[in-house]
Amino acid sequence: MGTIEADYVVVGAGAAGMAFADALVDHADVRVAVVDRRHAPGGHWLEAYPFVRLHQASAFYGVASTLLGDGRVQVRGPERGLHERATAPEICAYFGRVMADRLLASGKVSFFPGCEWLGEGRFVSRVSGERYDVSGSPRVVDAAYLAPEIPAETPPPFAVDDHARVVPVNDLARVDDAPSQYVVVGAGKTATDACVWLLGQGVDPDAICWVRPREPWMLNRAVIQPDPAVFLGAAADIMESASTAGSADDLFLDLEERGVVLRIDRSLTPTMAKTPTLARWELDLLRSIENVVRLGHVRAVERGRLLFASGAVRIADDALVVHCAAPGLTYPPLVPIWGHGTITLQPIRAGFPCFGAALAGLVEATVGTDEEKNRLCPPSPLSDTPADWMVMQVLGSRASAAFTSDPDLRAWADATALNPVRAPDDATDLTAYGTARDRLRTSIRPGLDRMAELAGMAPTSPSSSTRSRSSSGRSV
Repeated sequence: MGTIEADYVVVGAGAAGMAFADALVDHADVRVAVVDRRHAPGGHWLEAYPFVRLHQASAFYGVASTLLGDGRVQVRGPERGLHERATAPEICAYFGRVMADRLLASGKVSFFPGCEWLGEGRFVSRVSGERYDVSGSPRVVDAAYLAPEIPAETPPPFAVDDHARVVPVNDLARVDDAPSQYVVVGAGKTATDACVWLLGQGVDPDAICWVRPREPWMLNRAVIQPDPAVFLGAAADIMESASTAGSADDLFLDLEERGVVLRIDRSLTPTMAKTPTLARWELDLLRSIENVVRLGHVRAVERGRLLFASGAVRIADDALVVHCAAPGLTYPPLVPIWGHGTITLQPIRAGFPCFGAALAGLVEATVGTDEEKNRLCPPSPLSDTPADWMVMQVLGSRASAAFTSDPDLRAWADATALNPVRAPDDATDLTAYGTARDRLRTSIRPGLDRMAELAGMAPTSPSSSTRSRSSSGRSV
């Protein structure tokens, strides 16, 4: 058994683990062992389908020390004027460079790919079988607590007859004998990506059957941008809408009118609000698919038909069923990030998990007690339904108010591209930024209080409302 000396063991070299380790070693003289069951850093991106891209701007993703991409605005294509979005190969290459050039080069980090964490200070190589013991009492960082479940690693959640053709979305790009019909099963980002890709390859919309168990709300990508005036304007829209909303549905319908959220079928009120971003050009393509099955979840796939709890739907005998029905986001209970011996990484604002993980790394390096760390960085949840989304907004805003109450954390947040509300010195339109900031300052308290009321939560206390900044006025 090999012996490793480390002050921290980071379990998981995906985005969260990498962001935490990067910030930790940037601010503390510690030894860190990063353990991951995959062969390289990058987490689930190593298993991603070939045509996937980040649904958000690249600048919001990755580690605090190193920008993902060039920070450029696209100058051609359907997303001209929006910030670049990295592909899966670009993301994997980026994390590989961060591991080699930043973490390993620091002399503070050792990386153990292809290894399974066993707990109690031990891990084992999945390749060689060699076992390792971490000496002392290292603090364990659970960077896989919210690891997504993806089609490449999750069997279809329905029975498959021997004569049916079912493939995970990863295999869609490898089809070499075009069927007469594609059946896409799923309602989330993966399914929308699959449909958009098929249509982009020239598949007739009438040759696609889309099984959507639920209707999704999605964020308009044009308003979730690193431009602070744009992002804060969308945040102000949310709070203004929330302050007068009679229900979660009312809130989302008003946000649709303001251009903040999108839905595929305007005749139906969505019940799902995981809220990935979507561009309007993608929305136009998705609306061209008219054969949509809304009978709930598929129970079984047979040759020529799909079985549901309420009946069956006929499909082509040679139909290719595309499995996009893995859960994706997972929803374990919120726990204090700093627990006894373990740091459990979770978001520390509404969404943007890389920012939360990097902030946790900084706080671990610079703040004294676990009690104070947990006070400054309470976790916020991921959302599944419109009601969940309101809870995420309320708890995420309270968490933002907590960590920005510390001047050092606030200064760091203002300097990292991972923070969606920072106002860089080169903000393109300071007048528009100031207007959006002032709208948000006016509306955030009544908006949060109303969302808390609708969600059955305690109202926002005065101490947790958004704090005004110094005379620079450069973030909220």
